[in-house]
This record gives sequence, structure tokens and C-alpha cells, in this order.
Amino acid sequence: MPDLLKAVILGIAQGLTEFLPISSTGHLVLLENAMHLPESRLGLPFDAALHLGTLLAILIFFWAAIVRLVTAWIGSIRVRKWDVTTDSRLAWLIALATVPGAFVGFFFETTIENKLSQPVTIAVMLIVFAGVLVLAEVLGTRKLRATQLGPKEALFVGIAQAIAVIPGVSRSGITMSAGLFANLDREQAATFAFLLSAPIVAGAGAKGVYDALKEAHRGTLGIEDLRFFIIGFVMAALVGYMTVGFLMRFLRSHTFYPFVAYRVGLAVFVLAAVLVTR
Repeated sequence: MPDLLKAVILGIAQGLTEFLPISSTGHLVLLENAMHLPESRLGLPFDAALHLGTLLAILIFFWAAIVRLVTAWIGSIRVRKWDVTTDSRLAWLIALATVPGAFVGFFFETTIENKLSQPVTIAVMLIVFAGVLVLAEVLGTRKLRATQLGPKEALFVGIAQAIAVIPGVSRSGITMSAGLFANLDREQAATFAFLLSAPIVAGAGAKGVYDALKEAHRGTLGIEDLRFFIIGFVMAALVGYMTVGFLMRFLRSHTFYPFVAYRVGLAVFVLAAVLVTR
């Protein structure tokens, strides 16, 4: 299989799995292993391209909301009152919820992914957090909007996002589960999760770009690598945008149970494949 086709497949996979509650990291690790992609084409630079692609999808889809939130946040600083409007309140809640994930991601993400990016670990996490998603569906009252959350609930969702550095958990899955536990309705839980992911994804992308520039300066990245990254970026952005739109419509009248079934089915398949190849 040509490497550029592999970049297309990985970009599509990132665009789908970053937003569906099924674990983007887990899917990328499994696909990369299955396609035997050379290590020279992997690592932080390619991860940065994929993350920036999905970040672009979030920014475009939620552009109006993001501009409104940023404007309200700046206005709240001027008047020194964090909840002067519902938008400023939501902006500060997102900022608060970003802290745990930013801390864990900055200090521990690379170490955790290097140690836990194994098929068996991914399969176990797919099953465990499928159970968490089921509990969230059962226990959540689904009565609240994101603007009705308090700081404790927002921080709870942020802590959940920090757990997503473990491959197989799913950032969108764990944050939407936490949102349901906090009694958000499904669409609001997804909206808060996606808005919350933007700063983290932007940070991860920026760090990856910095590392890519260092490698380019050393001469370890060539034109073919750049094409590889661009294709992954474009596919992740296009598919990611469509996936966000699909999920927001889907959650207006459906539960998360189809994704629970998919997670368990994929985990069983991975575990069976590992046993067969041993």
C-alpha cells in the first residue's frame, strides 16, 4: 500500500474517531501496527498534523460560538466579573476544565502513550470506558444545559478529559460521559466536550509543530514527509467536520449505546487477534 494512501486512511480515521466516543489514539495505534507504517513517518510531527486538522474542524463548526465566548470572556475581564453573562460564565468554566488535561498532557502524555500504546491495553480501556458510558446513560438526568454547570461540575469534566491520555479511553467519550454524569443532555454534553477539547488539541498541535520544525531544521524531514502530513491534515479536517455535524444531529434523538456496542466489538476483535498471533 502506498504511503500517501496510508496517510489518507489515517487522516480519515482521526477525523472520525477524534469526535466519536471510540478513541482516536487507540484506532491510530491499531491501524499503524496493521499497516506497518515506518516509524520515520510517525511520531509527534504527524500527530500534530492530525490534531491540527481536527482542531480546524472544531473551529469551523463552532466558529460563531467560539467568537461569542472569547468576546464575552474578554468583556468579563474588563468588568472583573466572571459570570456577567451566560457566555462569559461558560467561557470561564471551559478555561477551568482545561487545566487538568493541560497539566497531565504537558507532563505525562508522551510517557503514558509510550508505555500503554499496546493492543491489549487499548482493548481493555475500550471495554472499561464503554461501561462508564453505559453508566452515564443510565444515571444522568439529561436536564441541564452547559451554561447551568457550576465550577465543580466543570472541573469534574476536566479531570475526566485528563484521563483520556490513556490510549483506548477516548477524549470525547470520557468528557461526554462526565457531562452526562453532570446531568447535561446528550447534545449539550457533546457541545461542551468539543469546545473543551479545542484548547487541548491546539496545545498538542502547537507542540507537535515545534517538534516538527526542529526535525526539519536537522534535515530529518523531507518533501515526501511534508506531503504525508498535509494529506493527513486535510483528511482529518474534512472528515472531522462532517463527523461533528453527524454526531450533533444523531444525539438529538439517539443514545450512546451504538458506540458502546462498537467499542466492545472492536475490543473483542483486538483481543482475539492478539491471541491468534501469539
